[in-house]
Amino acid sequence: MDRLIELAPEFWTAAAETLYMVALTMLFGGAGGFLLGVGLYVTRRGGLLPNTVVNNVLNVVINFFRPIPFIIFIAAVQPVTRAVIGVGIGTDAAIFALSLAASFAIGRIVEQNLLTVRPGVIEAARSMGAGPWRILGTVVVPEALGPLVLGYTFIVVAVIDMSAMAGLIGGGGLGYFAQLYGYRQFEPVVTWAAVLLIVAFVQVVQYLGNWLARRVLRR
Repeated sequence: MDRLIELAPEFWTAAAETLYMVALTMLFGGAGGFLLGVGLYVTRRGGLLPNTVVNNVLNVVINFFRPIPFIIFIAAVQPVTRAVIGVGIGTDAAIFALSLAASFAIGRIVEQNLLTVRPGVIEAARSMGAGPWRILGTVVVPEALGPLVLGYTFIVVAVIDMSAMAGLIGGGGLGYFAQLYGYRQFEPVVTWAAVLLIVAFVQVVQYLGNWLARRVLRR
């Protein structure tokens, strides 16, 4: 316990780094994943803007990258990370890798949630003269908003988990803190302090996601 008290400044700095990585990952990865998911949805056969070639390309890209374990994905995208942001290690590099990984998972979740919208609702909008993009923005997305909130909540929890692995490339955060000051220095109290704070973050995110989804579904 004394060692944890000594490391209190580093502990809270690591907590802030974790929140920073998760926030920016959800900003960039969330936006990119939403676009991927919408692209899959509108270009599928029978969709709002069917295009077999585009749909097949998006499916292949997502299915190729999504199953890769994040620990391997970090190493695999390092050349791309260096080319885009100039460095392959550090917090910015971790955010880039996290955003890419999250976008592929989010894309599939967005597509699946948009598919839950009943075809009859879409046909009713078409019969009133609404175009594809208007249907998407005023019918499909609002109807699927509750499931989308839950889907994004799931991804936030997954990103918190993945951010713990970002320490392998010097990304900082609670995972790096637990590894450096807990595991390597044989300080189980330090390790468990990081674990408990990560669990607390997950609990708060899940509670807020469930609460927001309930509010949306009651509209």
